[in-house]
Amino acid sequence: MNNIILVRGAGDLASAVIHKLHMCGFKVVALEIEKPLAIRRQVAFCEAVYEGEVEIEGVSCKLCNSISQVKETLKINKVALYIDPKGESIKEINPKVVVDCILAKKNIGTNRDMADLTIGLGPGFCAGEDVDIVIETMRGHNLGRVIRMGKPKENTGIPGEINGVSKDRVVYSQVNGIISILCDIGDIVKKNQVLAYIEDNSGNKHEVLASIDGLLRGIIRDGAYVKSNLKILDIDPRLDQVKNAFTISDKGRNIAGGVLEAILSSKILPKY
Repeated sequence: MNNIILVRGAGDLASAVIHKLHMCGFKVVALEIEKPLAIRRQVAFCEAVYEGEVEIEGVSCKLCNSISQVKETLKINKVALYIDPKGESIKEINPKVVVDCILAKKNIGTNRDMADLTIGLGPGFCAGEDVDIVIETMRGHNLGRVIRMGKPKENTGIPGEINGVSKDRVVYSQVNGIISILCDIGDIVKKNQVLAYIEDNSGNKHEVLASIDGLLRGIIRDGAYVKSNLKILDIDPRLDQVKNAFTISDKGRNIAGGVLEAILSSKILPKY
């Protein structure tokens, strides 16, 4: 269990970080909540919570039910995923590095005492105060930049632009309820097409419509309980790039590169 990197969160951007670190020879443990709600499920290791084990671009991640299982999973060169939303196992795992990839837009508990090196992704962290290093997550010239003192850009609440489309490519739930999806990730959809229904607490069904023509890049897991204003699907206007729904994004790779730079430049642990 020496020289472990622990990543809090295993959504699509966190998974890009996990994938990069694993491919560079590090042992990685990911912590997740009991019912993660990833949109880009084809590239999110948190799906192991439901499936037991998932693979993304040649890297396998296995759900573990105990710290002993975490140890065994690392021995067979797989990413170990453990359900621990509060990070109570961090002290027992004793990682050299903790990377907070929860992307909650605020710090929900990560601090510099958790490891020799602590890294936070995006808004909510201040390098030199609650974590050692912050990685910029805002699309643009500074995406992936390593910040050693101070804060990253504030959250704008506006999705990144793809082919000139920004907020219109993302759909949010209008009510609380159980979602039933009608389309799969990778499907081509048309504007105003019914992609899902949400059944509210009174039994009423509400249609979820496609906001634009495009490729269904991500949609929340069928049967999930969603809250009003929760992001539930993402449409990519680039119809000719179906493979993008099943591979790590450019944004994810940029951020992962920033995390890798932060770790290697710290010189606190070997690569292997």
